[in-house]
Amino acid sequence: MKNIIRTTIILILISMALGNFVQTGYYLIRPGSAESLGDRVRVEGKARAEEGQFFMVTVAQQKANLWHFLYAVFNPVLDLRPISHVIPPGMSFEEYNRIMQSWMQDSKYLAQVIALQRAGYEVVIASDGVEVKDIIPGSPTEGILKAGDIIKAVESEDVYLAEEVVNMIQAKEIGQSVTLMIQRGEALMDVAVNTTSHLEQPEKAALRIYVSTLNWQPLLPVAIDIETGPVVGPSAGVMFVLEILDRLVPENLTGGKTIAGTGTINLEGNIGGIGGVKQKVVTAEQMGIEYFLAPEENYEEALRAAQQIEIISVRNLDEVLAFLQQ
Repeated sequence: MKNIIRTTIILILISMALGNFVQTGYYLIRPGSAESLGDRVRVEGKARAEEGQFFMVTVAQQKANLWHFLYAVFNPVLDLRPISHVIPPGMSFEEYNRIMQSWMQDSKYLAQVIALQRAGYEVVIASDGVEVKDIIPGSPTEGILKAGDIIKAVESEDVYLAEEVVNMIQAKEIGQSVTLMIQRGEALMDVAVNTTSHLEQPEKAALRIYVSTLNWQPLLPVAIDIETGPVVGPSAGVMFVLEILDRLVPENLTGGKTIAGTGTINLEGNIGGIGGVKQKVVTAEQMGIEYFLAPEENYEEALRAAQQIEIISVRNLDEVLAFLQQ
């Protein structure tokens, strides 16, 4: 009997150990951190001296082994995402991370421009266009676009930032045609392509390409620095705008409250949806934050994840500022 028990325990321990090495082909998405932007944003001559804080919220992502996978299946706070839906086959993690870093830099620059313009400053914007970095297998642009193409306009409207391209594509219906002006070498040409569904957010239109802004930096009348460490991607854009704007205007935008949030933002002030909102709400709530600003399209998911934190649905910067002034 003792031998049977001993053998059973050994087999269980071996199985548990092996489970740590069995990779599933998925990423585990879990709650990350909530970072006070008062500690991360510096505006020339404008120190934060008021009560209240704005917070940037992150998610954590790691490759899921067998035990991670099983745990996530039964834990409603966690999500599983196929690795191929995050990093295209043939793209290295290093290359993917460089693209995400460039999107973070774009969101910082955008936030600086938007906040300064809202505060009454004039800001000059220029770039060399938006470069196609990679084409995801199955993209409707296969055979039409190539890595290295420069997107100069979408539907005859000049574009300077990767986020502008993404937002304009997502404004289309899935399957709808979109016309791009591209530069390939010295030649300029218009190409038309039908959109398809976004891999991570299938309700959105996409072209399933990776793009990054080529050689841009706004000429700022006030020096601004945003420290984000290893965090990548564009989803903190709206919170960057609020923290910078709070330094530039005389009133205290937080009203003494703690406010977290997420969402991309474009030059027109429109706020775009993001992934991982459920995990971000959980993170903010665990930190005791009072309010969470959620893009309208993420509102229902954010609401389901909330227990005590108050979720505020926002479509644009005007709606955010109207809420803050209440």
